[in-house]
Amino acid sequence: MLKRLLVIVAISLAGASSLSITSARADGATLDAVRRKGFVSCGVNVGLGGFSMPDSKGVWRGLDVDACRAVAAAVFGDAGKVRYVPTTATSRFAALQSGEIDILARNTTFTYVRDVTIGLRMVMVNFYDGQGFLVRKDAKVAHLADLAGGTICLLQGSTHEMNLADWMKQHNVSFNIVLLDTTDILIKTMLSGRCDAASSDSSNLASIRGAGVPNPDDFVILPDRISKEPLGPMVRRGDDSWMDVVRWSMMAMVEAEENGVTSANADQMLAESANPAVQRLLGKSGDFGKQMGLDNAFGLNIIKQVGNYGESYERNVGMGSPLKLDRGPNALWTNGGLMYAIPFR
Repeated sequence: MLKRLLVIVAISLAGASSLSITSARADGATLDAVRRKGFVSCGVNVGLGGFSMPDSKGVWRGLDVDACRAVAAAVFGDAGKVRYVPTTATSRFAALQSGEIDILARNTTFTYVRDVTIGLRMVMVNFYDGQGFLVRKDAKVAHLADLAGGTICLLQGSTHEMNLADWMKQHNVSFNIVLLDTTDILIKTMLSGRCDAASSDSSNLASIRGAGVPNPDDFVILPDRISKEPLGPMVRRGDDSWMDVVRWSMMAMVEAEENGVTSANADQMLAESANPAVQRLLGKSGDFGKQMGLDNAFGLNIIKQVGNYGESYERNVGMGSPLKLDRGPNALWTNGGLMYAIPFR
């Protein structure tokens, strides 16, 4: 009797596991909708150099833009099939929750509350950052504590207000806080002299200093970093199939850099590489695309059209860009950084 009961339990568990897998794979409403309309709708910053900003010809460029282009290349074989929807810090989550956009790729910090409580899911980190402070050089301020009693301007709806509140409580220092809607308004308020400092992700401040103010040499970013700001895209909770597509499209770019696959040599690597990891990434072996409802060459399409993570980083925020940010924690794990692709196997 006991033996028969154990067999029944085992069959039930197997059936439940199979049902769970089937349910998770049957939820691909977003992927189906994206295919029907013929493009990926991507929520981006209204304008942040290096991450998402239209160039002089109106073409959107940036690290976050490349994340969206990678998904389009994976789904359609064409990285250009993206429509960009500018969002503010306060409107971005509602835009994704409502279905107005398919992906939110807007320098958004990965936090517990955002990942658990608002019906959205963080995909992965595509830029490790920290909250910093931009001040006028002639203010002769060396550290954040030197600004005690001064006015600090922040973007409303960001993590920065809570970070600064925590820092003030911990260090028994107070500031006057001014909350603003957009980076443009933040810059204008800073230039007007109303703010003693502007606070945001250090990459955002580098973008402001590099292109947002008329005289970059008049400003300096303080060495203080008061938070961890792991930035990355978000998708809606409950559509695991779409989560898979977005995550593994981005992961493919990191995997490519780890294995030396670039936009210039991808075809050659496909034809000649004996590395099993490269063969799987580029679709020569395995059915990794098919398992997500994509072409097995999805990784090859991404790398040829968008590039690997290192290529995207360098042209958008690295030494080949106006921001000239070194890789730091965004270097590959093999070079002392935090970037690490989950294995394609």
